[in-house]
Amino acid sequence: MTHDRTLLDTLAGQEEALVFKAFDEITAIEIGEHLMRAARAGDLPVVINIRTADRVLFHAALPGSSPDNDEWARRKSNVALRFHKSSMRVGENYRLKGREICAELGLDPIDYASHGGSFPVRVAGTGVVAAITVSGLASEDDHGLIIRVLEDYLAEER
Repeated sequence: MTHDRTLLDTLAGQEEALVFKAFDEITAIEIGEHLMRAARAGDLPVVINIRTADRVLFHAALPGSSPDNDEWARRKSNVALRFHKSSMRVGENYRLKGREICAELGLDPIDYASHGGSFPVRVAGTGVVAAITVSGLASEDDHGLIIRVLEDYLAEER
C-alpha cells in the first residue's frame, strides 16, 4: 500500500510541477514535435494527441500504431479533461479504492479510459486548458514519455 500511495503522491507532484505560463496552438505544436522526436528516436509505435475540450491542436500517428490507439487517446484524454488530473492518477486512485471510474460515476467505457497516457495542461492562474495524450505503449510508458518531454520543455521555458 505504501508503494501505491507513493505513486499517487508522485503523480500529484508531477501535476503541481508541470505547469505552463501560457499555452496556445504554437505551444501544442512544439510539444507535439518534441514528443514525436522522442518517440521516433525510440522507434515507438504511438499516437500523439494534444487537444482542448472542443478541438484537436496536434495529432500524429507514428509507424506501428493503429486506429485503436486513436480511440485509446480519445478515451484517456476525456478522463484528463473531465477530472483535471492525469488519466494515470485517476485510474490509480480508483484502483486503490477497489472501484472503477465508469461503474462508479456512470461513465461509458466507450468514452473514458483511466489508463496512463493523458496529462492535463495546466496554465498558472487559469487551470486546465487541454490534455496531452500518448497511446501505444504500456500505460506507465505512455505517461512517462509525456512527463520526460514536459520536464525538458518546461525547463527550457524557465
